[in-house]
Amino acid sequence: MSRIDMATVAQLTGVTKKFGSQRVLDGISIDVRAGEVTALLGPNGAGKTTSVGVLCGRLTPDSGEALLFGLDPQRPAARARMGVMLQSAGLPDVLTVTELVTLQSGYYRRPREVDETIALAGLEGLEKRRAGKLSGGQQRRLLYALAICGRPDLLVLDEPTTGLDHEARRRLWATVRDEANSGTAVLLTTHYLDEADALADRIVVIDGGRIVADDSPAGIKASVAGATIRCRTGLGDALLAALPGVRSMSRSGATANLLVADGAATARHLLAADPELGDLTIAAASLEDALANLSASLKEAA
Repeated sequence: MSRIDMATVAQLTGVTKKFGSQRVLDGISIDVRAGEVTALLGPNGAGKTTSVGVLCGRLTPDSGEALLFGLDPQRPAARARMGVMLQSAGLPDVLTVTELVTLQSGYYRRPREVDETIALAGLEGLEKRRAGKLSGGQQRRLLYALAICGRPDLLVLDEPTTGLDHEARRRLWATVRDEANSGTAVLLTTHYLDEADALADRIVVIDGGRIVADDSPAGIKASVAGATIRCRTGLGDALLAALPGVRSMSRSGATANLLVADGAATARHLLAADPELGDLTIAAASLEDALANLSASLKEAA
């Protein structure tokens, strides 16, 4: 499905938001589209949680416009089409997994079967366990079940895999991808960059309440840092940083780490400058590399 075919289900346009004298969002514009996983990334305090709060109708913008399915996000008709998994939320200790999923499902017009929801969330075998007796990871899976039980058209996931083990994370990733493939719009916030890289069709990076990057994971990696070079070299830092194509450099012990636009081209210059170069490796830049370089560039420009 191409972007042009994707219906926008949630949108912020020129939104500003202050808490006291602090401007948390500064004219931010975001659209979330059906069938697409949009990851919202940025450092702590960048404005991610506030953006999600405005989109979901929990917060009202000071200026600009927020729309959810073309309506004010606080309208019940709009919120009824959304499932939300917050980073932290209380659960009634005395109700069982089945009771909670059944109760939540009753708020929707076309909910999933309770057994299907429990299976998708990886809660099989825990149906009769009270929420207060669940482990932290099990409670996270229950919150995910409550978010997806109504077959939402927009699924908002705030740090969904915090506290989950590797297998549970991978299983949740698969169900999120299935949701998007079925046409659901997914808005994801996460501190796990491998999660964003694996799941997201599109990454929106917020810093200081403004959008500083908006592209596919591959596009962000290519535009900010095309490749990484690691090597052992006697060249000084200044010489390494001055090589053609080098965007940033650092050292880890005796190993130099370079973020470069073109790995092969820079490697040729490296070999010419240092014939005794050793342990040379070239790899595609990771999302972590790209975001670190983006952050450094923003600090330099400030």
